[in-house]
Amino acid sequence: MKLILYIILLTASCFSQTFEITGTITDTLGNSLPGVNIILLGTELGAASDRIGYYEIQGIHPGIYSIEFSSVGYKKTTIRDIKIDDHNIKVDVIMKEEVIESEQVIVTAGKYEQKISDLPVSAEIIPSERFSEKNLINLKEALRYVPGVNMVEDQISIRGSSGYSRGAGTRVLVAIDGIPFYTGDTGEIIWEAVPVTQIQRVEIIKGAASSLYGSTAIGGVINIITPEIHSEPKTYIRSLFGIWDNPSHKEWDWSNELRTFSGLTISHSQRFDHFGIALSLTRLQDMNYKQSGFFTRYIGYLKSDYKFSATSSLTLLVNSLNHRTGNFLFWKDSRNALVPRDEDQGQRTRANRYMIGLIYKDILNDNLFLNIRSSFYRTDWRDETTSRNSSKTNLYRTEVQANLSLSENLIWVSGIEGTYGQVNSNIFGKPVSRGFGIYSQIDLKFDFPLKLNFGARYDYSKLDSLKSFGDFSPKLGLNYYLTDNLILRSSVGVGFRAPSLAEAFTSTVASGITIKPNPNLKPEKSLSTEIGINYRLNENINFDAAFFNNEFYDFIDPDVVVDVSGNNFGIFQNISRARIQGFEINSLINLFNSNVNLSLNYTYLWSRDIKDKKALKYRPRHISVASLSYSVFNFEAGIDFRYWSKVEEIDFKLVDLFRIKDGEKRVEVFLLDLRTGYNFLSLGLPIRLFLNANNIFNYNYVELIGNIAPIRNYSISLELLF
Repeated sequence: MKLILYIILLTASCFSQTFEITGTITDTLGNSLPGVNIILLGTELGAASDRIGYYEIQGIHPGIYSIEFSSVGYKKTTIRDIKIDDHNIKVDVIMKEEVIESEQVIVTAGKYEQKISDLPVSAEIIPSERFSEKNLINLKEALRYVPGVNMVEDQISIRGSSGYSRGAGTRVLVAIDGIPFYTGDTGEIIWEAVPVTQIQRVEIIKGAASSLYGSTAIGGVINIITPEIHSEPKTYIRSLFGIWDNPSHKEWDWSNELRTFSGLTISHSQRFDHFGIALSLTRLQDMNYKQSGFFTRYIGYLKSDYKFSATSSLTLLVNSLNHRTGNFLFWKDSRNALVPRDEDQGQRTRANRYMIGLIYKDILNDNLFLNIRSSFYRTDWRDETTSRNSSKTNLYRTEVQANLSLSENLIWVSGIEGTYGQVNSNIFGKPVSRGFGIYSQIDLKFDFPLKLNFGARYDYSKLDSLKSFGDFSPKLGLNYYLTDNLILRSSVGVGFRAPSLAEAFTSTVASGITIKPNPNLKPEKSLSTEIGINYRLNENINFDAAFFNNEFYDFIDPDVVVDVSGNNFGIFQNISRARIQGFEINSLINLFNSNVNLSLNYTYLWSRDIKDKKALKYRPRHISVASLSYSVFNFEAGIDFRYWSKVEEIDFKLVDLFRIKDGEKRVEVFLLDLRTGYNFLSLGLPIRLFLNANNIFNYNYVELIGNIAPIRNYSISLELLF
């Protein structure tokens, strides 16, 4: 009997045993390729290569498989008839260069993996190497080079969705691995908290996405994907040093000394059988080119996972920011453009922010996938100013999502989400927020080359004493292949955004100006439509164009009004109607056997306040981004150009109210950056070196009133990978 039982247990063990496929991906010159998408065909298993081109796929049962490798700029490669029987195997791949934009894979649009060419909406991807080659220390700087995106200081706008309101709300949802990443009090994005060295890629969805993501996604979604933890130990060190050049006018040189900035990141990842851990610590310091513009930051990152089986896992994400900075609000005047006003001298801000997230994934069977995401976001900040504003906030969130494959051509995504926020602040009071959402989306493929996407979401929100409200957000999308090289897409959707606690309840005095709460503030809604076309002329030339129209109702915008006593005060109000129309044209050209790549992008924006019949604030009408890169052997070089036209409307009332001298000054913007780098990895040395010169013509411009944007600067970074 014992012998029979032993045989049964041994047989069960053999059948339950799983194996892994590992390998390294390089190009034809031997350079490592990061960010390659790898799919084990016929399964839910896959991976992405890391910074040195390494990948691994775990939890593979014995059998015969095919693996597909795809990456932008390289031919799709498929390795077939790989036999897994009783041991792990290694599959190294060499990929040949070719421009195939349609092979990019994205998860944000439908909350599951899709080819970007199959989407009914416009989307962009920022690869991890962008942050290295441009010496970027902040995600928002990378977003400035994305077509259709513009930034006003730290406020992001996709296709003109946002203007500027300091520390109060966003119309673009930012997430880390699908977990929303905005504060519970101000509702803003803290870009400084994002650990850029731990980014696998950044996915950007343009246009209203409330049908899946609810409030704050009225203008689009940005999802930050972090790397998987591999079995081989990985250590990464990045050191960066830079200098600010002298201002273009001698009277602006307030310090008469060399101003520097620097950064150091140390990270390590390793897997111990079922348990994996990745740790990272970053220190950043900037003396800054502006007086009181300095900062010191510490960014901590932890990712840990435990694989219960080949199909289920639990992931822990921890992110922290310790931030100390000066507080430069407005210049003294245009002749003292890098010096703050006398009344703002010596202002400081301190902030500590923490996000803890848990992600549970389980492939219940071949057709059903479960994803549970839960998070806690803690904010604690205070201004060392005369107002002594401070806030402590706890924001809790949980989402349960299920993906059901009803057939090869029909995928059903559904979920439920709840949020709860607590604030204790001398500027916002002690409000409590509650939210609930339920969504469902169906993606249907027909036998002919048509893909239909339909989804809807219902949200209920209650912001303390404000009246509760519910919103229904449907969306319909179509994607049609006219030919293998010509794709049409179209979408129409309803979006909404609940006011942030800061917009509804701010009550303070800043620089002598009274800001009052608005207990009658209502949520804003939108109707967004897009028609797009993608055409691949050949393997070297790709064109994409999109036309969009966004109608906004009860649009929330800051304003200055006069009370019955004749006193001025600031308040957030609902603009009855706003309209943003425009188009994008993007092209990607590959020359000289992929050694030269040219990207040209243009966006036209027509934004109007329908009620007052004028342009919306801080929206340029013309935006252009261009990039030219050259690579040969281990050397690479590039030129990046950005242009946007002079902004028509700014906060003229704010200029008068705050008495900002020369605050109306603004110009059209021309910026040119240079970059170069050398990769020593193919020579057997774990080193990459990058040099950058930004704003090389030292062009002076403002994004926000009375605030000169970054002047010319130079930087060098050294990366070590073990």
